[in-house]
Amino acid sequence: MILVFGQGQLGTELTRAAASCQVPLTALAHAEADIADAGAVEAAIAHHRPALVVNAAAYTKVDLAETEIDAARRGNEIGPGVIARACASADLPMVHISTDYVFDGTKPGAYVESDPIAPLGVYGRSKAAGEDAVRSALPHHVMLRTSWVYGEFGHNFLKTMVRLARERDELRVVADQRGCPTSTRDLADAILRVAPRLSAREPVWGTYHFAGTGATTWHGFASRIVDAQAPLTGCKPKVTPITTAEFPTPARRPANSELDSSLFAQTFGFRARPWTEQTDATTRALITAILGTSTHVA
Repeated sequence: MILVFGQGQLGTELTRAAASCQVPLTALAHAEADIADAGAVEAAIAHHRPALVVNAAAYTKVDLAETEIDAARRGNEIGPGVIARACASADLPMVHISTDYVFDGTKPGAYVESDPIAPLGVYGRSKAAGEDAVRSALPHHVMLRTSWVYGEFGHNFLKTMVRLARERDELRVVADQRGCPTSTRDLADAILRVAPRLSAREPVWGTYHFAGTGATTWHGFASRIVDAQAPLTGCKPKVTPITTAEFPTPARRPANSELDSSLFAQTFGFRARPWTEQTDATTRALITAILGTSTHVA
């Protein structure tokens, strides 16, 4: 049985994916187990007696993290360390989700696992500290760094664009930041590929990058979403490219968030599908649910 801490967009997707392939899995919301509470985490592990633990819980408010430093540390550094120590005590392997924001975005090409980290803001630093906390407490872990995560559940860029496409005539979107949009469906499938290998204690421990196949800008991502929803809604706002300087935010973002997922593919025999395909499918699924139509969704 897999025990997942976190019931947000990834935890919910993991629950759906596990059910479809009949893998026993339980996902716990924050109210059921605060990952920064050692007693709660230990009690959850003792109660559910899993073969593997997945930490899909995190503080993800990148801009607010600049002022909510303690909350970011609690969710991204302290919590992962608590889970890792509890797993070490129970002799359990763990999958931990990290982020492209541990890099500063100055590399010309895609980041590989061995590239030095240099986070730009509080969020990235808290995630980097969480990686260190897991590594120091639990040798038997797999760290998955991912980027630009989106899906049908929770809050994410794709869902925001789907909403705004129906409300506005123009969307102004940053075009000088580059990354790999990653579907929660692919990320959930990747975790379920890792799970049996970890449960069997195969020596595949360590840090991996896993992101959508292909790269684009936020503007390119938004344009694809708008194009995918237009035939179903009849709404086609103009998507205007702007610079990062034209859209200032409290937290600095990496200009390049592209991740090289080759090591994961070599080790686990699985790659994410092209981001364009998954973006189209997710957008159609959301619009179909919103409109209550019977439109076929791939």
